[in-house]
Amino acid sequence: MNLTGRIAGLSTNFLTKKFELTLAVNEADHLENGYEELKDVELLDIRIKKYRRRRSLDANAYFHVLVDKLADRLGISKPWCKNLMIGRYGQPFYIDEDETAEAVIKTNIPVAQMMENESVHCMPCGSKTEDGKELVFYKIFRGSSTYDTKEMSLLIDGTVGECKEQGIETLTPEELERMLAKWRA
Repeated sequence: MNLTGRIAGLSTNFLTKKFELTLAVNEADHLENGYEELKDVELLDIRIKKYRRRRSLDANAYFHVLVDKLADRLGISKPWCKNLMIGRYGQPFYIDEDETAEAVIKTNIPVAQMMENESVHCMPCGSKTEDGKELVFYKIFRGSSTYDTKEMSLLIDGTVGECKEQGIETLTPEELERMLAKWRA
């Protein structure tokens, strides 16, 4: 059950010696249904974090338009270009919830093949020879569909900069700021 709201209070239950957190929830109907289902469960997985708006579909569509134009100008495939932009301006994939350990894989898959991959976004970050075979290390990045508005803004800003360097027409700074402000609202 995913909900939004705010912390309304914190108290101590003197009988159990445990803290009790009170939440003010925005989605009342969703909470009522979920409450009935979960009220007697002995142990729940609880995660509370600061709310961040998800990126809009318009933002993702604009990113793909920019990638298509940039790929055509650079003479590279669209998957390669998308991996390049995500690798330069995107968000790393973390292997822990504290976001301290970035995911890196070691494989014998050549860079040219890995950069064409559309299901895993990665960038080469090193290589070594092991048992006579060339192995490449790749830093893994999250796909843009998982980005919030701030993360998507960083990705688009970087991609816009690359497009401008190549003389590709993009939204004007005013149009881009208007679009970004709309995403943040």
